Amino acid sequence: MNIILIGYRATGKTTVARLLSEQLGWPWVDLDVEIERLAGKSIAQIFAEDGEPAFRDLESQVVADFCARPGWIIAAGGGAPLRPENRQAMRQGGKVFWLTATPETIYRRMTTDPTTGARRPNLTARGGLDEIVELLARREPIYRETADWVIDTENKSPLQVAEEILKLWSAVRDDKGMHP
Repeated sequence: MNIILIGYRATGKTTVARLLSEQLGWPWVDLDVEIERLAGKSIAQIFAEDGEPAFRDLESQVVADFCARPGWIIAAGGGAPLRPENRQAMRQGGKVFWLTATPETIYRRMTTDPTTGARRPNLTARGGLDEIVELLARREPIYRETADWVIDTENKSPLQVAEEILKLWSAVRDDKGMHP
């Protein structure tokens, strides 16, 4: 059983995954980084050179691979739950935590992250805050359908978010007699 983190960009998935890994002693993966490693280029380059469908195909392969491995902390890309097969792999592979934040907070976090612009393409012609609002409106029902729990990251440190997830995870493990 895995801990799978979903949510829009800049909601803290990678940072929280790293913290959970330290706490549990489990390996962790940022699926976007794994996609870039396999492709040998950035997500922005994949989109520009091969198109979004090629990226989503590679993403589905990586989601299926890691969700089938027990005992991982998985930080999924923001669009990973869009495909039904990815949602199914996530639900079968572990417990899914949806990290949320307001569009304004996401935008602020994205604009202060120096790697976002170089590695991640705009997904609509609008870009910026308008894009975040538009995509969140489309993705929220999908995130909600996929998630076992919703974790609000507003005004919380990554450590506080990780601790909240660990409490929920511990309760699930205790109820089912599971061990990491």
